[in-house]
Amino acid sequence: GTFILLDGETFEVKGNWEKGGKIPNLGYDFWYQPRHNVLISTEWGVPKILAQGFDPRDVEKGHYGRRINVWDWSERRLVQELDLGPGSIPLEIRFLHEPSAAQGFVGCALSAAVCRFHRGSEGKWEAEKVIEVPSKKVQGWLLPEMPGLITDILISLDDRFLYFSNWLHGDVRQYDISDPKNPKLVGQVFLGGSISKGGAVTMVEDQELQDQPEPCVIQGKRIPGGPQMLQLSLDGRRLYVTTSLYSAWDRQFYPDLIREGSVMLQLDVDTEQGGLAVNPKFLVDFGKEPGGPCLAHEMRYPGGDCTSDIWL
Repeated sequence: GTFILLDGETFEVKGNWEKGGKIPNLGYDFWYQPRHNVLISTEWGVPKILAQGFDPRDVEKGHYGRRINVWDWSERRLVQELDLGPGSIPLEIRFLHEPSAAQGFVGCALSAAVCRFHRGSEGKWEAEKVIEVPSKKVQGWLLPEMPGLITDILISLDDRFLYFSNWLHGDVRQYDISDPKNPKLVGQVFLGGSISKGGAVTMVEDQELQDQPEPCVIQGKRIPGGPQMLQLSLDGRRLYVTTSLYSAWDRQFYPDLIREGSVMLQLDVDTEQGGLAVNPKFLVDFGKEPGGPCLAHEMRYPGGDCTSDIWL
């Protein structure tokens, strides 16, 4: 759960970033805000466990994370641990881009919740759940209930919208976070996933949908997998989505991804009222690579983007 420090120009490994003391058992993502002298990191799971695929029993055994960890930025030491609950598995974490804002959001994969974290009146950091995606009761799947599995979140550069992907359910959501304590759902679109019509899974009970969504087909291709990593254009109008999470988990939940490769899609964003729509003209098919199908994952803009830019 610690960090490696690299030279920013040569990428030479200079050693560990932290300066001793207590360290978390697990790590994954992190974000920092120098104005508040803070870095906050998340936890996924024990690498040798998650590398074999997902087994729910490993959650009960404590092999997956449930905390976000607060570090003193200048002293490089762990100062606080915030427990988000059993089985939460907090993955991607984002501060608001406004550098004076001492708050942000973290997506919890297995509990399918988004928590808002912020610095309290006494200087300690706090966290509370502000969004929860209900699990769906199903037949023909690994478990009798299917979580959304929130795998990626991002915040638009103007800090108005929060986006996240439910890799298992198959939808991407857009929330208005003008009031960060009370996010409002303003956009949603399904891009494959495990509950599409015609698949192996049958919905038994769903708190949100009246019917199972139609399969996502772009330019004649039925999209394999579910929406996973996200990247937003700097003007906030184009949201890009890839469909591969991690090869061992891809193989377990979406074997078609291994055979066909992943894809990258584009969603058109209504930045005025909110809203998402699939762009039917945009499809990057990584199954067509010369060396064989590829599992595309992260997306980055040269020079900085919504998931990398941190202002001082």
